Amino acid sequence: MVTDTITNEKLEKYFSVTGEALALAKNALDSSTEERLAHAKEFLDMTQRYYDDAKHFEKTGDRVLAFAALNYAHGWLDAGARIGLFKVKDSRLFTVDEE
Repeated sequence: MVTDTITNEKLEKYFSVTGEALALAKNALDSSTEERLAHAKEFLDMTQRYYDDAKHFEKTGDRVLAFAALNYAHGWLDAGARIGLFKVKDSRLFTVDEE
C-alpha cells in the first residue's frame, strides 16, 4: 500500500536513520589531507544544520518541511560518502558499496 501521508511514525523512523548515519559519519572523516578534512567537516555542518531544521519544523508541527529537511540532511551524508569524505561502508545508511 502506498501512502502520501507523513505520519509521526514515518518521521520518527527517518530521524532515527539519519541520526544514526550522522553519528557514523562524524567518526569516519577522511583526514588524508587538510582539504579533504575541511570538505568533510563542511558536509557535516550542512547535514547538522538541515537535521536541526528538521527538528525545529517537527516541533512546530510542520511534518512536511521536517521530512524535506531530513531528506536534504541525508542527501549531504550520501554525497559525502559517495565521494569518499566519509569512510563508511554501511549500505543500509548510505548509498555506498559494502566491502
